[in-house]
Amino acid sequence: MSYHIAFDVAHKPRGQINENLTELRDHLTSNDFACYNFLEIPITEDKLTPYDILVFVCPDFSRVSSSEITEISNWVKNSGGGLLFLSHAGGDRGRGSNLSEISENFGILFESDQVLDERINLGLENIPLVSTFNVPHPITTNVGTLCYRSGCSLSIVGTGVFSIADSNETSEPFSCPLICVAESGKGRVCCIGSYEMFRDKVAGGFQCEDHPDLALNMFKWLVSDYRIELRSSIDVPVPIDQPSGIAPQIIEGSQQSASPTQIENKSIKIDFSMQISKKSELVELLKIFQNQINTIKTTIDNLIKSAIESKDVIVEMPVKKALDQSIDTLVDQPLEEPLRKPIRLPELDKKKPIRLPEPEIEKPVEKEVLKDDSELTALPPKPESLIVEAPEDSELPAASKHKTEGKTKKDLKDEKQGLESKLSSVEDLQKYIDKKHTSGKINDEEYSKRSKKIQKDIKKTNKRLSVINKLLDK
Repeated sequence: MSYHIAFDVAHKPRGQINENLTELRDHLTSNDFACYNFLEIPITEDKLTPYDILVFVCPDFSRVSSSEITEISNWVKNSGGGLLFLSHAGGDRGRGSNLSEISENFGILFESDQVLDERINLGLENIPLVSTFNVPHPITTNVGTLCYRSGCSLSIVGTGVFSIADSNETSEPFSCPLICVAESGKGRVCCIGSYEMFRDKVAGGFQCEDHPDLALNMFKWLVSDYRIELRSSIDVPVPIDQPSGIAPQIIEGSQQSASPTQIENKSIKIDFSMQISKKSELVELLKIFQNQINTIKTTIDNLIKSAIESKDVIVEMPVKKALDQSIDTLVDQPLEEPLRKPIRLPELDKKKPIRLPEPEIEKPVEKEVLKDDSELTALPPKPESLIVEAPEDSELPAASKHKTEGKTKKDLKDEKQGLESKLSSVEDLQKYIDKKHTSGKINDEEYSKRSKKIQKDIKKTNKRLSVINKLLDK
């Protein structure tokens, strides 16, 4: 029996099953799960009916509406749905999202921080190795060590919630929840602060030895007893992979649909000579088609409205997709060659940092600095019409002028908003370090080292904000 997983794509996720989560998708598909892109706005309990699990993979500067939160919560409690949240370093504040507004209904919050460990890691402090599992749980069965790549910590704010994995005592923040689970009504919920644990071909991603087992255990647990019973006793509607525009293959005498990952040819001949055994089957199928038509119509209407109201020049730029992911950290760059075998993690020695040999990669080509100081390779030249030039008498440094090229005022305002959010997070981190120093949990030398690093980051961010403000005031 197959179970159906809906990966939300309507809220600008950083992780997508057809882009950077393909290894996770293929692993699930080979183990009786079917993965679907889910593009429904607004999300309702009725639209979630065909699915057993709903996944949010780090929405990026996109928020789930209050009505959608109510519908999702009802679906979990009343329909036995499994809900999985995967976040990122910085949490909701850093990503401009509101996953905590949903997860709080189940007693869990995502913190606006980043879990670091200078001693026990996979070569970098933001890829800590974790092996602290609090209580035996089906999700951590046969799992020895995890790489918590670029993740935030969690907090428990309700009853009936369990942390099944904690950060190390050497981590910052230390001994805090990283993976939390809860059961609510007929359904189940799992929250993890790192979606990058499941990313393709990156150090600390899905290729880590125990991550495939963790993923499979997690999705099996998220299929509640109620959904298993429902699937075995009632005809549940079959989902459709929405963005691909491919309707399910309907086989006579069966309601099984071809998994999106098994469809290679986008041109599918659909046989409409179906045999419908029940009137209810026909009604449900027509409802699904109607929902798709309504979604497409709404999307087209919004695009037309945006095109009419927009005053900006529309230029086709192949770099757009890359820019959407530009706020990855510098270590987010994928390995040049696919890894043929899973990464085998060494035995943990908490007294010494773990350093793995770095993969051999080709000499990088010329890079351009993006708005958050990450890098992007081989950017094409910008259209002259979109270049914002600083005045000749400006005192802006050459590097700052370079970073303003190709940006409209709207781009600059968006960048300003992101930098202000980053500045707030960094200032919060300074307060956190101050508190630990005052309590004696870190010594003067460590405090001085970390404070200098944070103050340098604050100074750099304020300097960039000053540049943007001058350009916006022109």
